[in-house]
Amino acid sequence: MIVMKFGGTSVESAQAMERVTGIVKSRLDRKPVVVVSAMGKTTNRLLKIANLAVGGQRDEALRELLALRDFHLRESGMERTVDEHFQELSELVKGLAVLGELTPRSVDAISSFGERLSSLIVTNYFQHHGLSAVHLDARKVIVTDRRHTQAAPLLEESYKKLAAAIPPLLESHVVVMGGFIAATEDGITTTLGRGGSDFTASIVGAGIGAEEIQIWTDVDGMLTADPTIIPNAHRVKVISFTEAAELAYFGAKVLHPSTVHPAIERNIPVLILNSRRPQVDGTRILSKTVASKNVVKSIACKVNVTVLNIHSTRMFMAHGFMRRIFEVFDRYETSVDMIATSEVSVSLTVDQPERLGAILRDLREFSEVSVDENQAIICIVGENIRYTPGVAASMFKALGKINVRMVSQGASALNLGFVVAGQDLAAAVAALHAEFFSELDPAVFDA
Repeated sequence: MIVMKFGGTSVESAQAMERVTGIVKSRLDRKPVVVVSAMGKTTNRLLKIANLAVGGQRDEALRELLALRDFHLRESGMERTVDEHFQELSELVKGLAVLGELTPRSVDAISSFGERLSSLIVTNYFQHHGLSAVHLDARKVIVTDRRHTQAAPLLEESYKKLAAAIPPLLESHVVVMGGFIAATEDGITTTLGRGGSDFTASIVGAGIGAEEIQIWTDVDGMLTADPTIIPNAHRVKVISFTEAAELAYFGAKVLHPSTVHPAIERNIPVLILNSRRPQVDGTRILSKTVASKNVVKSIACKVNVTVLNIHSTRMFMAHGFMRRIFEVFDRYETSVDMIATSEVSVSLTVDQPERLGAILRDLREFSEVSVDENQAIICIVGENIRYTPGVAASMFKALGKINVRMVSQGASALNLGFVVAGQDLAAAVAALHAEFFSELDPAVFDA
């Protein structure tokens, strides 16, 4: 049994679904479970419609909804299925317009329609092209808590449901499920957060004891750097779970950070593959350490980062300063990416600006806070960093005159991260790529 997850660009059109059908057909002997994202940018369009509705633009929201319906109908031909779902969506949008409020539960309800529709459409497409396919509503087998928009899966309950439902179906069918969506124990629709379809695939793989989890996207695998910055970035053939998780957390968009956890627990390899170039071997992610002659496996980066510099001389030689700071971030459910500390000063980065005003207000009750916006995090990742002297020296030498605002060594010693101004990002990544990837270990990298 294998799990094959196809992202939004892999199922964005009838032509794309034809490619997916061919890929799945070539792996029928491995009993595939297919997990799909919403078609194209459907989730973004649904959330835009919801915001128009609560913002008093009901007619515009309904026009956008009609355009989205026409898109699904054009690419699928499933008039009855599409109409039924969009009738339900229309009632939801009208209700939001009356209430004028978008609750987390409402966000989950409306954003779930992308995967609900795409999974039915892909199932139908498979059936019309000779595959014995069956649809399984993910909300019946993935159980979560009640934290809407970013629900946490109840893994043991989900594993039991998955193990009971899927293996019998795989004896004679390809099973198709929507990613990203789930439900509480009492059946209320939830979602796993943006990018959660990868997480769904990993949960499914762990639940059924899959031999492999394949993440099909529109790139050849994990690369040595963001290809929009380094067009000649190299494919990483094999990487460890811990390295992949660090890269995902610090901005590598190929993989959702949560994806690796169920796979690590069950020791299931994860492959990153390109649905437009299925002949490419992609990247294999393994639980064990992957030996390499290169110190660094890849360079990750995050843009639109805000740095908070928190200072309080009143806390000199006093305990509790850090506790008070992180109580504020906990109160507003905002995570911190990177941190550097001294006795009376703390610098940290956040990439979630939604609650920043309230966070600053509370922090300023006991400290002085300055804010640097439009910053970028750059992180070099590799298990050899911990064993190799002089990595930081090589890094700073490569950066030359580029100003580094903040430095942080990862607690795992797998990464060395720093902050630069947003306008310096491309130059910094290019300099580091030239420094650390001038020569490549052919067992690990594809030139």
